[in-house]
Amino acid sequence: MSIAIYIVVMAGVTYLIRVLPFAFFRRKITSRFLRSFLYYIPYAVLSAMTIPAIFYSTGNMVTSIVGTAVALVLAYFNLPLIVVALAASLGAWITGLFF
Repeated sequence: MSIAIYIVVMAGVTYLIRVLPFAFFRRKITSRFLRSFLYYIPYAVLSAMTIPAIFYSTGNMVTSIVGTAVALVLAYFNLPLIVVALAASLGAWITGLFF
């Protein structure tokens, strides 16, 4: 198969994923339960994708836990994202020097 066929299939699948909700849900969703359920789906998917990556990224569970703890504490105090990311990386790196 040529690469052009792969690209056409991927484009079709991507288009269908975006069009199908519009085709099925023409009216506004009035169910409070369904609206709240759909509201939290992006957060659940993002968490499901990032949490395993966080804990298996360094190859050492201790450094991952320290980096995550640093990030959670700094995020709790509403520090900028770049500060949280750099401090978490630095915490994991420094912990990695000892383990």
